[in-house]
Amino acid sequence: MITAGIDAGAATTNVLLLRDSEIVGYRIAGTAFDFLTAAGKMFDELLADHGLGRQDVGSVCATGYGRNAISFADRSISEITAHARGVSFLFPDVRGIIDIGGQDTKVIVVEDGRVTDFLMNDKCAVGTGKFLEYTAKALEVPIADLGDLALASGHPAAITSMCTVFAESEVISLRAKGIRKEDIAAGLIGSIAQRVGVMAKRMGLKDQIAFVGGVAKNVGMKAALQKELGVALSVPFEPQITGALGAAIAAQGKVRIVPD
Repeated sequence: MITAGIDAGAATTNVLLLRDSEIVGYRIAGTAFDFLTAAGKMFDELLADHGLGRQDVGSVCATGYGRNAISFADRSISEITAHARGVSFLFPDVRGIIDIGGQDTKVIVVEDGRVTDFLMNDKCAVGTGKFLEYTAKALEVPIADLGDLALASGHPAAITSMCTVFAESEVISLRAKGIRKEDIAAGLIGSIAQRVGVMAKRMGLKDQIAFVGGVAKNVGMKAALQKELGVALSVPFEPQITGALGAAIAAQGKVRIVPD
């Protein structure tokens, strides 16, 4: 049986096909204002890639910020539940999840694949992909290079402002003073890791922690978080698909009955 999960996030939309316990394929693209059109186009393209049609999919589950807009989905679940299911599928022994996405940060406590507690920062962009985009722009470096840049630092700069607007101004000021880009990047990432670390410690996360979301691709952030928490973090082969994966798993529990 094939099911589909659609994670309509604020920054990216992710679509994944699951056949029993095998990931058939997935697609990731930037989210536009029209969640339904974007998700539908990606869904059809992914199906075509694998020689399938919508009639071949037993059920579709949506999650994420725009989940209620996905009218062709058979059900929807919260992103907290979706990430817990998806991460637990990849790492069965996981006890905690740090999810840093484009617009928010989530810390999720998991027991036997079920959510027992969570903490979310969705009121401020600090620590999110959007925050890193702004600061990378101020540093005049591609956001994909920010992590490696930070790892090359020997003396991280002290960053005092964690508001996105003020942090940009501080980055510009530090550059004007001749502070190396590497040290500024390390200071920014270290400051974010400290704030996320506070959230993780507040939730009691100590070991068996997975790091997911687009920011998990930032090697500097992973290193800084590991140092802050004193544990090794598990990062999926593609850290942006765990929500869609969890939704596809949830879809297995509600299969459409198609009349003969």
